[in-house]
Amino acid sequence: METDVVKIFRLTLISALLCFGATTASAGLFEDDEARKAILDLRQRVEATRLESEQGVSRAAEDNASLRRSLLELQNQIDTLRSETAKLRGLNEQLSRDVADVQRRQKDSAQGVDDRLRQFEPTKVAVDGREFVAEPAEKRDYEAALAVFRKGDFPASQTVFLDFLKRYPQSGYGPSALFWLANAQYATRDYKESMINFRALIARVPDHLRAPEAVLSIANCQIELKDPRGARKTLDDLIKAYPQSEAAVAAKERLSRLK
Repeated sequence: METDVVKIFRLTLISALLCFGATTASAGLFEDDEARKAILDLRQRVEATRLESEQGVSRAAEDNASLRRSLLELQNQIDTLRSETAKLRGLNEQLSRDVADVQRRQKDSAQGVDDRLRQFEPTKVAVDGREFVAEPAEKRDYEAALAVFRKGDFPASQTVFLDFLKRYPQSGYGPSALFWLANAQYATRDYKESMINFRALIARVPDHLRAPEAVLSIANCQIELKDPRGARKTLDDLIKAYPQSEAAVAAKERLSRLK
């Protein structure tokens, strides 16, 4: 297929020849050398036109290739930016997870420290209707001693309650510890020591929840020790001091049997 340059050249040549022939036929003025000169001149102009056209096409092709290269480079840059953006997004998400994990571990660690510190902090407790503040070790030792009593090991119970009272002489658990110690001694028929500790409870806290039971238990010890007179007096004192208690009801019944 003919290129645009060849077509332009051919059309220009034909046009020039026609014009030249028409001029020669009509006028007959040019001689051969002038005709050749005119033809050469025409050829030069056609060649110049062709060269200019080819140069224009070449520049257009170069421009087009340059544009394609620029577009390809731009696309590569866009792809690179997308890749880097994806990486940054991934790093950001990982960083967020790491931060959340660190915060969670810090919270767990702080909670663990608080829990450990709380184990050494005094706490408010309620025993036998009385509220007081106790050290963790104090609470633990009292509950351990009471567990021994509840198992029925009364000799061992006496040992642990005596040890508790020595280690914590001012403890709020003291009156209750005296009550259970005296009961353990009663169970092992150590009635004299049992009465001593029941009386120590009453002297220490006369309005203690266990005080009426302690007085009744003293009377029981006196009965076991063959002291009915002392038992009757103790029961009378119980009825007068704690008339509304269940122990007072039991005391009246026992008084009727002692007479």
